[in-house]
Amino acid sequence: MWEFRKHSYHQFVYIGSIMISKSQSIKRWMPFLAEAWFHHKELAHCRRLLTRPASAQIIPPFTFYSSPIRHQPLHLARPSANKVKLVGIDADGVLRGKLISKNKFISCIKSNGLGWCSVIFGWDMHDRAYHPELSISNIQNGYRDLVARIDLDTGRRIPWEDDIPLFLVDFFEISHSDTPLCVCPRGLLKTVLKRLEQEAGIGALAGIEYEYFQFKETAESIKEKGFVDLTPLTVGMHGYSVLRPSLNQEYFHELFESALGFGIAIEGHHTETGPGVYETALAYTDALKMADNAALFKLTAKNVGMKHGIIPSFMAKPHANLPGCSGHVHISLKSIASNTNLFAGPNLNPAWPDTSQISVQAEEFIAGLMTCLPDMIPCLIPTINGYKRLVEGFWAATNVSWGLDSRLASVRVISPPSCTPEATRLEIRVPGADMNPHYALSAILAAGYYGIHNHLSLRDMPPISLQTDNQPIYPLSPLPKTLMEATQNFMKPDSKARKILGDQFVDHFGKTRENEWKLYCQAVTNWELERYLELA
Repeated sequence: MWEFRKHSYHQFVYIGSIMISKSQSIKRWMPFLAEAWFHHKELAHCRRLLTRPASAQIIPPFTFYSSPIRHQPLHLARPSANKVKLVGIDADGVLRGKLISKNKFISCIKSNGLGWCSVIFGWDMHDRAYHPELSISNIQNGYRDLVARIDLDTGRRIPWEDDIPLFLVDFFEISHSDTPLCVCPRGLLKTVLKRLEQEAGIGALAGIEYEYFQFKETAESIKEKGFVDLTPLTVGMHGYSVLRPSLNQEYFHELFESALGFGIAIEGHHTETGPGVYETALAYTDALKMADNAALFKLTAKNVGMKHGIIPSFMAKPHANLPGCSGHVHISLKSIASNTNLFAGPNLNPAWPDTSQISVQAEEFIAGLMTCLPDMIPCLIPTINGYKRLVEGFWAATNVSWGLDSRLASVRVISPPSCTPEATRLEIRVPGADMNPHYALSAILAAGYYGIHNHLSLRDMPPISLQTDNQPIYPLSPLPKTLMEATQNFMKPDSKARKILGDQFVDHFGKTRENEWKLYCQAVTNWELERYLELA
């Protein structure tokens, strides 16, 4: 986790030299040296994180994700070292967690897990039980426990909570403790990544761009206002503005720095067009780490926002007359053996001129996406509101399409001359900011690999550049207009989603989306009141 595995001996010697040069007491440093020396053992691995705050500045930093972690002797450890926060992710992408003692944490590592109530997969984001109840958690099985296993590679400290250590957990069935729970977001993505690696020697890299509105509100004030007429952080349309961030520069910069301190590398951070809208691009990294970072960035933004009396909203379409909030996903594949970009061209026999600078595997990946996309949309757009973002004229894809450097297509091909061959990648522009990033990446990678595994051809799938509004040369399939339409495609017996993600996942997650639609149909909206209350 801190690059000890590659350089432990040299780090050991280096630390020793620091001790001698500064006349430090051997006794004072002995606990640290012992833990560094036995770094390969998991318990020692954990103790290092538990006892050394990120803010300590005794020796130069080692790498911990993208942010520097500095070490502090055990006797200077903060009070926060006596507890750990564990966090799991539910089907809506909501983080569910709890604090445990350091002793309990060590015990969980020794016993390979702890019990965790299954109800987090038996209710929605507002803790309302699904009706009818689902098989994982229900009254018949007594809302049983699952096994939650701590992923030690996810350890990081929470800058806004006195550097408390945080670890993510994966969920497993008690009766099948070696198989991830079918709807565990991290477990699903790990399963997809494992298949790519074992069957084809392929690894996946990803980046996610979040757009999000921000309001000068609190949780109490938005309820008092009935969630309408909220005050935006800034007024006007100011994409890429250098001026507008200055109005809230303490918040703007603290959000960036807190993300870095939380182990989330940021590539870009700027205003986007719309009142109070920011866009934050998370730095490209391994696909699983990217999904984790994306989920944790939302946590970061909301915590920093609360401190400043601001609510960042990752809702896909808060305003009907303004652009929505996307969660664009950049993706590429690499050879694990050679660490080379498998999407990089040139292609000597391209399916289309637009694919001359990408590989055959990249073409097959796109073909897989075009084939599977209509059946997997709930993994990319999981909410009622998300489909209101997919309208013409607001920079959102509305059909199943691909194109070279096209921001109108569902899949944008980014290749030379727009970038270097090493940076060749695809941008999937369908997801909104309200996506569950683990589900989205699972579906994208599984669909793309379906194309590679079956050697699907792109020759009968022309780029969007060959279409015109008035006279389409080739018909384009529209994306679903509602969550219900998308869920019906997702759950049908011959759905590609079943083939690439499995029946158990599709059945459970599909039923959660049906529940969401049912609640929506029962609701009376402001639009209905405005339209019918007086004149009907």
